[in-house]
Amino acid sequence: MKEKLFIYQLFPRLFGNRNGTNRHNGSLRENGCGKFNDISPTILKQLRKSGYTHIWYIGIPAHASSTDYTEYGIPVQYPEIIKGKAGSPYAIRDYYDVDPDLAEEVALRMEEFEALVERTHQAGLKVITDFVPNHVARNYRSVSRPPGIGELGENDDDAVAFSPQNNFYYLPGHSLKMELSPGKKSRFTYGEKPAKATGNDCFTHTPTVYDWYETVKLNYGVDYLNGMQEYFEPLPDTWIKMRDILLFWASKQIDGFRCDMAEMVPLPFWQWVIPQVRERYPGIIFLAEIYHPSLYRDFLGNRLFDYLYDKVGLYDVLHEVSCGYKPSSEITFSLNHVGDIQHRMLTFMENHDEQRIASGFFLKEGEKGKAAMIVTCTVNSNPVMVYNGQELGERGMDNEGFSGVNGRTTIFDYWSVDTLRRWHNNGKWNDLLLTSREKELQLFYRRLITLCNQEEALSSGLFYDLMPANYENPDFDSAKLFAYLRGNGNDLLLIIVNFDPSPRECTLHIPQHAYSFFGTEESGEGKLTPLLQKENETLLFSYDFPYRIQLAGLSGEIYRITFL
Repeated sequence: MKEKLFIYQLFPRLFGNRNGTNRHNGSLRENGCGKFNDISPTILKQLRKSGYTHIWYIGIPAHASSTDYTEYGIPVQYPEIIKGKAGSPYAIRDYYDVDPDLAEEVALRMEEFEALVERTHQAGLKVITDFVPNHVARNYRSVSRPPGIGELGENDDDAVAFSPQNNFYYLPGHSLKMELSPGKKSRFTYGEKPAKATGNDCFTHTPTVYDWYETVKLNYGVDYLNGMQEYFEPLPDTWIKMRDILLFWASKQIDGFRCDMAEMVPLPFWQWVIPQVRERYPGIIFLAEIYHPSLYRDFLGNRLFDYLYDKVGLYDVLHEVSCGYKPSSEITFSLNHVGDIQHRMLTFMENHDEQRIASGFFLKEGEKGKAAMIVTCTVNSNPVMVYNGQELGERGMDNEGFSGVNGRTTIFDYWSVDTLRRWHNNGKWNDLLLTSREKELQLFYRRLITLCNQEEALSSGLFYDLMPANYENPDFDSAKLFAYLRGNGNDLLLIIVNFDPSPRECTLHIPQHAYSFFGTEESGEGKLTPLLQKENETLLFSYDFPYRIQLAGLSGEIYRITFL
């Protein structure tokens, strides 16, 4: 049976941190930091038993932070060009190093990461890490690159704004002048002349606090200031350097790359580099963070990305439907937009960029995301992602420092996450310190995810939308309910969810064409057996006595359809 991918997004800096001090804008010494070694065989085995197939470890490559590691040969950092004390995991300061914050012995940080990869594999899980190709930290300097590998920018001609062989874009004659964010020093100690273009395609020497000011953009041979002209022959130097970086990390036995802001890098680069990496490492997967649907099919082209973010499609629609801003029938239109490639879209309801389901900015309680998660997990054979703490109802409502009360768990500050800290339970990784509601939600996620790979109809079966057949059904509210079938010729499953906070009861029309579509013989009499919440009642039905389905508010059920 083909396994459906379930990715657990795990942020080591936060995941294993047992320090509950949580001082606002605190330092590493004050607030502590999770380590590679906190991710023990015990928790990895738990995650595997919970149905996950992959772990996406974020924040692994060395990034700029305010913590001083100069005694280990790591270049001095400049707080005024760093977001928060811990820094953004996407402001890479050395592509060939791992974050020293995550090591118990800094001098052995790479060995500790390699041991984590081995532990993860031993638990039956695969490893995904970030590849950040579009931008680097402003003070990027690699002290860990292998012999024979050139430094970014070392041969650049910074007297010109653009050259196809430069690694960066420059603003000749201008020094960097940047508005300081709150809490930073009142003066600059970092100098940059000429100034470089900022990572979010900001070609000015005066980036604002709303720009990605902590990063500089890499040059792949596209002249942004002259009509986006492309200079790809001869190969830009940046292409070669980034290929070397991908091959370096692939050699660490990782199983996939999540490529940050992949659409900000020219498609011809991906068409050139991905086949070369796959030639050396055939099983490796590439996942693209991408937000423009018009580019989807280009990025899924021959031997390119395996999967793409489904953020502006299914995620956005489920967000709106869950909040009551749109009718549930909108889900159908979202799925139709991706149609033939839906099975290659990564679905999720949380990640490090989005607001927590349980936050005051979304649904306020993790349990209220059940309906959306059932759809996210079961709508197709596509991969699904869960962000660490989501399954516990983590709220993300802390005022950590650089990251204020915004419904997101910080990626910029040293912090300890309440639910994860209690789940960790001093290395025991059990639920003794969790509340009854947290335990119930965790069990719901475990049941839902494991069910998706126990049932072949969910892991690799076909999809049939029941909404069009029920728009005229007076006993089915298409503004609040959503229903569909999944099947594989042997098993037929009905998935139905309720996006109303109040309980709903309905009948459902399944047209004859649906049974023909799945090659199922229907006899007119049968039963619906609940699979997700087995304590629910098995429903009998016939032509003369149609079944009535009762659904809890903001929840749903998966039924096996069998005929008597």
